[in-house]
Amino acid sequence: MPAIEGTRSYDAVIVGGGHNGLVAAAYLARAGRSVLVLERLGHTGGAAVSTRPFAGVDARLSRYSYLVSLLPEKIVRDLGLRFEVRGRTVSSYTPTERGGRATGLLVGGGERRTREAFARLTGGEREYAAWQRFYGMTSRVAERVFPTLTEPLPDREDLRRRIDDETAWRALFEEPIGVAVEENFTDDLVRGVVLTDALIGTFADAHDPGLAQNRCFLYHVIGGGTGAWDVPVGGMGALTDALAAAARTAGAVIATGHEAVRVETDGKTAEVTYRTADGEGVAAARHVLVNASPQELAHLMGDPSPEPAEGAQLKVNMLLTRLPRLRDESVDPREAFAGTFHIAEGYRQLATAHAQAAAGQLPAAPPSEIYCHSLTDPTILGPDLAGRGYQTLTLFGLHTPARLFARDNDAVRDELLRSTLAQLDAHLAEPLADCLATDADGRPCIEAKTPLDLERDLRLPGGNIFHRALSWPYAQEGTGRWGVETRHPGVLLCGAGAVRGGGVSGVPGHNAAMAVLQA
Repeated sequence: MPAIEGTRSYDAVIVGGGHNGLVAAAYLARAGRSVLVLERLGHTGGAAVSTRPFAGVDARLSRYSYLVSLLPEKIVRDLGLRFEVRGRTVSSYTPTERGGRATGLLVGGGERRTREAFARLTGGEREYAAWQRFYGMTSRVAERVFPTLTEPLPDREDLRRRIDDETAWRALFEEPIGVAVEENFTDDLVRGVVLTDALIGTFADAHDPGLAQNRCFLYHVIGGGTGAWDVPVGGMGALTDALAAAARTAGAVIATGHEAVRVETDGKTAEVTYRTADGEGVAAARHVLVNASPQELAHLMGDPSPEPAEGAQLKVNMLLTRLPRLRDESVDPREAFAGTFHIAEGYRQLATAHAQAAAGQLPAAPPSEIYCHSLTDPTILGPDLAGRGYQTLTLFGLHTPARLFARDNDAVRDELLRSTLAQLDAHLAEPLADCLATDADGRPCIEAKTPLDLERDLRLPGGNIFHRALSWPYAQEGTGRWGVETRHPGVLLCGAGAVRGGGVSGVPGHNAAMAVLQA
């Protein structure tokens, strides 16, 4: 536990050593500001960490967050990060059964192959042509919107003019995304594949009038100006380790095992009280950047706490001795699992699962998607495991709001895990359980996390992976110039709950640093 040495007064104190806090620290320290980062845990990284979750097994998994899309290359370049990502060879594979025959939709491997896959599934060219038109539209939106994330907030009309496509504006910003999905596509499976990007960590129906699903969809298709989701080489911890190194090299002090418990400010200067194993201390600062949830910000400031936004996901990490064989023998498992492997995510299935969860029941057919990162980045496995053909699997389940686990988190988690894996097994030629590796104690290498587990382990209110409902990427009343300002002068919110936060992006950290430097 590094101790705070020397001066107790800083230009900026950053509460929380997750990736956004580290981005802010690196920018400010490189600009010559004195910076202190207070992190309550014994390590930096927050939810963007790599760990070995299975006893005695040399597999380093991105335990919570796991893919990169929203991290601007500008941040990597500005901070001189030694960090890289790799694109996935396949976008997605979705197994299904048509006419009593196991089949599926493989998106990837080149335009010709994707077109042929659509034709085999749907019996014609229409759906693939619609796919190209729809994602051509989202690509044009991405090219125009993504660069604005590291600029001062545009207002709504400025962003609308920048997009310069009224059809896209209506589809993404004004009408429920279900309208566009149904207008463009006819096949139920294709509709479901499109809709899933609107439901990651977001409990909403395709036609929810509040448009939470639209905001989620937007952030999932604009990353990098292309919408691509890449695998971090070395796991997600490689990014936060690089950020911590950049901050330290620039002169920032990172104090782990230091939990901020109170922030007091007179509008000009602030004091942050922190607690360690040895007692309490105080650090003074001109600016305080809070890399935590809006609820934690309110707690630190003594303000009324906002209602948490409910999380709605199941996160499962697994290690396999081999990839399972598929019932659909036309596709190689190494391709099917290389991208996003969709389970029970047809359009009607997603609507049914949402309706059942909204009624307080676990979905009868839980929807989920699976990723095999070790196919793209085998370095996360020890040489022995890689040589023996072991693979990692990460599963992300949808439509499982925190309320469903309130009666008995452990029992409901186990029940949901069983039914989720049963949905996967229905498309496999062998049970997944036969492929699971075992740890040093002989236990299967599988762990599951509910929203309540994430709330307990990471202090995510309600278990919401975005800290709160995602925001539109434009200015609204009270958002401030950069989307990080609070009602307390000199106190900024630089976590995922800031405007344009959510995902592993570093955008709130960058924007909070810019707000300080331009103050």
